[in-house]
Amino acid sequence: MSIQRCITLVILLWSISGSLRAEQPVVVGSKIFTESYVLSELAAQTIESPSDHSVDRKSGMGSTGILFAALKAGAIDVYPDYTGTLAEILLNNPRLKSTDEIRQALAPLGLTISDSLGFNNTYALAVKESYAKKHRLQTMSDLLSISSQARVAFSYEFMERSDGYQEMVDRYHFKFDPEKVIRMEHSLVYEAIDKASVDVIEVYSTDANIKKYNLHVLTDDLHYFPSYEAVWVVTNAFTVRHPDLWQRLLRLKGTINEEEMRSMNAAADIDKVKFADIVSQFRGKKDLSTQVFHKTSNDNLSKEILRRTREHAWLVGVSLLFSLVVGVPLGVMATRFRKAGHLILLSSALIQTIPTLALLCFLIPIFGIGLWPALVALCLYSLLPVVLNTHTALQSIDKKHIENARAFGLSSMQILTRIELPLGSQVIIAGLKTATIVSVGTATLAALIGAGGYGALIISGLSLNNVSTILAGAIPAALMALLAHLVFGILNVIIVPLGLRRRSARSFD
Repeated sequence: MSIQRCITLVILLWSISGSLRAEQPVVVGSKIFTESYVLSELAAQTIESPSDHSVDRKSGMGSTGILFAALKAGAIDVYPDYTGTLAEILLNNPRLKSTDEIRQALAPLGLTISDSLGFNNTYALAVKESYAKKHRLQTMSDLLSISSQARVAFSYEFMERSDGYQEMVDRYHFKFDPEKVIRMEHSLVYEAIDKASVDVIEVYSTDANIKKYNLHVLTDDLHYFPSYEAVWVVTNAFTVRHPDLWQRLLRLKGTINEEEMRSMNAAADIDKVKFADIVSQFRGKKDLSTQVFHKTSNDNLSKEILRRTREHAWLVGVSLLFSLVVGVPLGVMATRFRKAGHLILLSSALIQTIPTLALLCFLIPIFGIGLWPALVALCLYSLLPVVLNTHTALQSIDKKHIENARAFGLSSMQILTRIELPLGSQVIIAGLKTATIVSVGTATLAALIGAGGYGALIISGLSLNNVSTILAGAIPAALMALLAHLVFGILNVIIVPLGLRRRSARSFD
């Protein structure tokens, strides 16, 4: 082939790869609360229209850390966040106040932000109106005198933030009783205060539930909470690859005020309108002071459950196959080689001690978001019960059976497949069953990084405080775990030798 033809072929392949890259969808992420869902849908619709550019929505991915890790890894292109969060939590520099200062600090990370969308969604403390009147509460300082008796509930993120619980307590000198401080998902604190289970909660200033639950927001008289202006956070690569789309997002500067944002949040939280419909109506009519959001017919729930069942079954099925193909041989190796065995068992146990969300965060920079990190995490978590049960099963076999097999001239592999594995099959199957049932539950967390499954329904229901949506994910997950239990019970009858089953049954009599 001539040099000219080679150059032509290279240019052609480069052009094709470039066109394929250009066709890749823009990935828009969101955190796991209503306003983030709404704003991410606004970004998605703004990008899609009028160019019909494809968008991959990764909604409800979890906390700030997961979103930021996904953005830095290039797994998502854009998500909505707040200036206070970026400065205090992600950049660990509370002195950064303006968007320009934050933008400069993000530049070395390959990231940038837009100007404010027009509203400040800062933190605040709230109590029931009746509670405020009873104790004459107007400001956060007024809370000091009764803080030792107050029952409080705060979100997990607020409890851990540098601009959250502990610094607030230090600034106002609150005397909260640790026994009366409850951590829970933000969407559940409203139910808790409405049922009088707690007295004080943390709220967002644009939260529609303030009005719904008749709450009194305490004035931050010491000006503790920083400004939380809503902005788009994007990768620099996105602005270079899609300058026209970035300009569209920038044109949303100052287009949403607090009342408009509160109205959209109310449409989702209270009226149960779909996010796509809320945003469509917002983009079609800017004056939301008299806006009436109309409900649209819900998607067929059975179809949604079926789709999530396929996703969940795939996650669990792959982890089960991995535990069988990798876990059982590792258990055999742990039995055969003493030194290696200790290392295998210890490694499997250590993996099990890593919190799921932490492991997902570690895997995002390597595998991105979506299916792959979820699969890797589930496969790793499935190892311990299978490895441990296989090792225990083989170790507990009476050595005389092995010696008799050797006396008959069986090879090591024949002894393993014909004697050891059949005799240990009951315990090994129990390990596989345990790994599978645990995977069914753990796989619900895969939705936090966009891998779908029943967790997508559960997380969506939590963010909207919609019990029916939560149950639409929780009940099928429980049924899948029950089905796994029944299937392994049948396999136990088919695979385990009859004599072993009878002996096991006699041991329970």
